[in-house]
Amino acid sequence: MKATKLLTTASLGALLFGMSAAAYSANWRYAHEEFESDVQDVFAVAFKEHVEANSDHTVQIYRFGELGESDDIMEQTQAGILQFVNQSPGFTGALIPEAQIFFVPYLLPTDEETVIQFFNNSTAINETFPELYAEQGLELLKMYPEGEMIVTLDEPFTSPEDLRGKNIRTMTNPLLSETYRAFGATPTPLPWGEVYGGLQTGILQGQENPIFWIESGGLYEVSPNLVYTGHGWFTTAMMANKDFFDGLSEEDQQLVREASEHAYEVIIEHISGLAEESLNKIQEASSEVTVTRLNEEQIEAFRERAPQVEERFIEMTGERGSELLDQFKADLEAVSGE
Repeated sequence: MKATKLLTTASLGALLFGMSAAAYSANWRYAHEEFESDVQDVFAVAFKEHVEANSDHTVQIYRFGELGESDDIMEQTQAGILQFVNQSPGFTGALIPEAQIFFVPYLLPTDEETVIQFFNNSTAINETFPELYAEQGLELLKMYPEGEMIVTLDEPFTSPEDLRGKNIRTMTNPLLSETYRAFGATPTPLPWGEVYGGLQTGILQGQENPIFWIESGGLYEVSPNLVYTGHGWFTTAMMANKDFFDGLSEEDQQLVREASEHAYEVIIEHISGLAEESLNKIQEASSEVTVTRLNEEQIEAFRERAPQVEERFIEMTGERGSELLDQFKADLEAVSGE
C-alpha cells in the first residue's frame, strides 16, 4: 500500500511537472507567402531565432504552398490554427479595405531611405493600422517594405497606350485592379500559384512584383521585359491571432514584440542592395531580359492617372479611408520634407 502511494505521488508529480512545462513552453506556428530565403522567410527565421534564444518556446515556419495560398493561411490564423501569419495588404484588402491604400500608385516614394523612414515614423503605420487589424481579430506586430514594384510584360512599354489590351495579373485586390485599369491595361486578379503558367501560356501578358520575387519565382523566364515605372513599393504585414496574443502572459507578449522588432531590423538590413543583386542574377541567367526605366516625362503619363485611383479608394473605404489617406500624405511629407 505504501508502495502504491509512493507510485501515485510520483506519477502526480510527473503529471504536474508536465503540465507546468506545457504552460511555459509551446510550439507556435507561423506561415508566410514566400519561398525559403525570400524576404518574408528571412523575417520569419529572425523572429523564430529570437524567440527560441530567449524562451523555451519553439516556432514552426510554413512557407508558400505548404498550407495553401494566402487566403488559406489567413483563414487558418483567424481560426486559431496558426498563431502568426505574414500577409501583404494585396490579399488582406478584402478583409481590411483600408489596407489597399498601399496600392494607390505614386503615393509611396521609391527612394529606399525615405520609404524606411516612413515605416519607422508613420502614425498611419504604427497607430492607425493596429486598430484596423484588431477589428478583424488580428494583432498587427509589424508592417515592413520588401521592395520597389517592377512590371514585367511580353514586350517593353513606356506609356499607358502600350498597355491597352494587355492582361496584367494582379493580386486579388480590388484597388490594385483599379490601378491597372487606370494605367490602360486589363487587370486579371489571380492567386500566385497560377501566375507562372498564365504567363507561359499567354493567358497573361504581364504582372508586377518586387525584383527579388521576379528572380526567385523565375518570372523573368516567361515574362522577360522588366519595366521600372516608379509607382510603388511592395508592403507586407506580420500579425498574430489576437485571442492567442491577448492570452499570452505579459512576459510572452513582450517577447513576441521584441522578436518582431528584431526581425524588422534584420529585414531592413537585408533589403539594402537586394534589388540590385536580384537584377544582376536575372541578367546573368537570361540574355532575353530587357530593362526599361521610365524617365520623368514617361512616369508623369502614368502618375496623372493616380487621382482616379485615390477617388476609388475613398469610395471603397468612406470617411475612415479619406482620413487615412490624409494621414499617409502628412506622414510622407514629414519624412520627405516636401
